Amino acid sequence: MTTAGSRPVEAPRQDTVEASRQDTGPVRRPGVAAPPPSSRVRTAVTRALVRRALERLPLRARFADGTRVGLGGPVIDIHDPDAFHHRVGVQGLVGFGESYMAGEWDAPDLAAALTVLAGDAARLVPAPLQRLRRLWAVRRPDVQRNTPTGARDNISHHYDLSNDLFALFLDDTLSYSSALFQSFPASWPLLAAAQHRKIDRLLDLAEVGPGTRLLEIGTGWGELAIRAAARGARVTTLTLSREQQALARERVSEAGLDGRVDIELCDYREATGTYDAVVSVEMVEAVGEEFWPVYFATLDARLAPGGRVALQAITMPHDRMLASRDTYTWIQKYVFPGGLLPSVEAVEEVTRAHTGLRTTRRDAFGAHYAETLRLWRERFTERADDVEALGFGETFRRMWTFYLAYSEAGFRSGYLDVQQYLFTKEDPTP
Repeated sequence: MTTAGSRPVEAPRQDTVEASRQDTGPVRRPGVAAPPPSSRVRTAVTRALVRRALERLPLRARFADGTRVGLGGPVIDIHDPDAFHHRVGVQGLVGFGESYMAGEWDAPDLAAALTVLAGDAARLVPAPLQRLRRLWAVRRPDVQRNTPTGARDNISHHYDLSNDLFALFLDDTLSYSSALFQSFPASWPLLAAAQHRKIDRLLDLAEVGPGTRLLEIGTGWGELAIRAAARGARVTTLTLSREQQALARERVSEAGLDGRVDIELCDYREATGTYDAVVSVEMVEAVGEEFWPVYFATLDARLAPGGRVALQAITMPHDRMLASRDTYTWIQKYVFPGGLLPSVEAVEEVTRAHTGLRTTRRDAFGAHYAETLRLWRERFTERADDVEALGFGETFRRMWTFYLAYSEAGFRSGYLDVQQYLFTKEDPTP
């Protein structure tokens, strides 16, 4: 999953993650403790623009001075209007997220409020300012480029936080991607079965069975590899996270499948060999646009003739991808450095231009991701004391809550979607 001073803009690396983990009191995260400098004029202009946007939204914004704005609906309580407008004026949506992390605003139903904003995302910024986006939007720092070295750092920033943290809000399968439910509303006891349903559908698409040589790009914590090996496949799975590799190896061993699964600490670009099937679940979002051709070419190169690729990917509308692809977002700054969601059109363009892979089937199920995220968010909230006991402070907990609610809102509003693809290789012979 992927989205961002007077100080230079840079992605928080592992040292800032560690600083956040030690904080159990007030806000201490760099760039969040105090709003960045801004002129009174800029803040006043931001105040006017925010009010204008809120006046036409089905929201109720309640300001500390008693002002009420909006057409009604989910509530946003802005406790410190000056700091809130200050941050938004300087850093846009990055500042909006940081203001929540700093406790300057809140919402009784955060996901509902963010769903309204996500549904109107393309129109929140006035058209004249949209056309000048390149002048005011913060640019993504070069340090987040997904070169072989950068990709390792970016993956470590998120997935090496703590296996225990992820275990607190994920189900027993430790699957960190959209589940596939039979009915709504979803409930926690059904999540593990829904994750298995998603995995089994991907394995079925790739026709994984006894004797299949399977390459998985992006191990997670090993559930897909375990289920594939249990079908009789011989699995090679790649990860850049040492934490994930260690726990996935334990889980494979506990399942009695040591001889059927190899878990390699390896960049996808370093993969070798050919396979009957390749599966990759929500990995392309972390690749970065400039490396999409390399990523899909790798899938193509590793696939044996007659083989099949099953891919699960989060997507966004093509026009929004084009408008925001060079912008530094809150998600990129705090959660997924270097990430970018592709559009369906972008996937089609890249595979046609750089590979022999062709889309044989594509199924969208964004509503299922919204429910998956809701269950994760509720679980995370219920276990806040356990998260704190792991050493993750208040700022981190607000950041993670915002991340889960922000992502859920994207799917509930239809701004985001998730796809399962089946690719087959075009016959090169005339």
